[in-house]
Amino acid sequence: QVQLVESGGGLVQAGGSLRLSCVASGRTFRSSVMGWFLQAPGKEREFVAAMTWSGVSIHYANSVKVRFTISGDKAKNTVYLQMNSLKSEDTAVYYCAAGTFFPGQSGSQYDYWGQGTHVTVSS
Repeated sequence: QVQLVESGGGLVQAGGSLRLSCVASGRTFRSSVMGWFLQAPGKEREFVAAMTWSGVSIHYANSVKVRFTISGDKAKNTVYLQMNSLKSEDTAVYYCAAGTFFPGQSGSQYDYWGQGTHVTVSS
């Protein structure tokens, strides 16, 4: 089993920045790919970004490609999502996920999920 705990969400004004963190514990060797997804109120979960722990492969959704950066620190078993130039439409619950398939744009390709962290962007 792999446990994932997200943090870093909160309220921010449009144009601002937030950095989300996801700490993985347990049998982390089972998961070579880490992803971030978001789910806005009343909408389906959407892919945001994914990376391999090696950092060699990274993939972004087109909607965030210039504004968000995914990175990881394997020594700390932590993945980050740096979010800049936030917009009101970025308001959502952000989830961290762990799996083995890259780029893993579908939630069904992940085996483990965190509980999510809320991000609210005020306009």
